[in-house]
Amino acid sequence: TMPSIFSYQSAEVDWCEGNFERSTVIAEYYNTVNGTALFSLLLLTPLNFLVLEGVCVGNVFWLSLFLAGIFSMYFHMTLSYVGQLLDELSILWTLAVAYSFWYPKVYFPRCIKSRKHFFWLSGVTTVISTLMSFIKPAFNAYVLNCIAFHLLYLMWCELKKCNDKRVHRMAAAMVVWWALAITSWLSDRWLCWLWQAISFPYLHSFWHVLIAMSLLYCLPLVIYFDVNYEMPSFKPKLGYWPSDSWPVVVPYVALEEPHKQC
Repeated sequence: TMPSIFSYQSAEVDWCEGNFERSTVIAEYYNTVNGTALFSLLLLTPLNFLVLEGVCVGNVFWLSLFLAGIFSMYFHMTLSYVGQLLDELSILWTLAVAYSFWYPKVYFPRCIKSRKHFFWLSGVTTVISTLMSFIKPAFNAYVLNCIAFHLLYLMWCELKKCNDKRVHRMAAAMVVWWALAITSWLSDRWLCWLWQAISFPYLHSFWHVLIAMSLLYCLPLVIYFDVNYEMPSFKPKLGYWPSDSWPVVVPYVALEEPHKQC
């Protein structure tokens, strides 16, 4: 008989880490625990959402990240088919929120005349992608990772128009963290035999932490460019809290309040 979609280990994907080695309840212990990397990010992103043009937008994205963290932990804890879909679809919808609200208007297709039209296009595309995700869930993760190349292309286009060294420095840090993250993800999928041979099958848990670090640098950049397009009079600047000289910092966007003209 076909196993229940909620049953443990009913997912199409099983990561390199051994199952139930440290707990009788948690299938992949370290992958589950390190899923909290997204929660750590949640504590820091509100610093940047304060500068968004709408608090509601920030709250929606904050909630989508929260759900992505919850579903990631649930998936790795159970390795269930439902957990796999929730994990992947929460990432898809998080990306959809980001694209809908912050995709620069200068890159809209010619047939799109307003943010509202683009919002509906993103929504329809996401719904169709969601339905197609049920056909072959194991393929979804590769497609989601490929979206990163489009984001990197957009970032490159924006950097060509920007001379601020701090922006370029933050973008470089984001790319380095992303490169380490995707290398860990692919190594866990394709070289599992090697990591098991040396008793270190934990690269997917590294992926969680590394991609969270990449997002930590990516979000301020997205907001910086969004403010430049939507509220240029505020003159956004990138900064590091608590200080540039600290070894561990939190990137953020600072706004210079425009002066009233007499």
